[in-house]
Amino acid sequence: MSTRISKRILAVAALLSLPLSACGRGQPSSEQVEAQQRTETAGDSRIACAQGEAAFASTCTIEQAQGKDGLILTIRHPDGAFRRLLVTQDGRGVIAADGAEVAKVTILGGGGIEVALGGNRYRLPATVKGATKPS
Repeated sequence: MSTRISKRILAVAALLSLPLSACGRGQPSSEQVEAQQRTETAGDSRIACAQGEAAFASTCTIEQAQGKDGLILTIRHPDGAFRRLLVTQDGRGVIAADGAEVAKVTILGGGGIEVALGGNRYRLPATVKGATKPS
């Protein structure tokens, strides 16, 4: 993995650093979140994704845009399909930004989440509040 991609993944991780569990000490204010979003790098980066029962591969790209309800992540598959996720500030992490399907978020070890939406699965970097950090 190149340094350029690593920096982009870290930028996405910072965006998803909202609390994902109720045991967090406190949520960042909307001003703090907006300030952090402004400092993130522009562009897209690759994330691991899978369709159906396929194995995960770093073939999807993720784009960020500020919407009326908050930060929208657009995940694009190599075949042109895409999903939109809304980053929440209520501890859930992300939800489906449109459509009737519900996004299921699972906390992964190593600072990430897995999002299942329809027949697609995505692995996103995230900081989970309340999780213990290795010494």
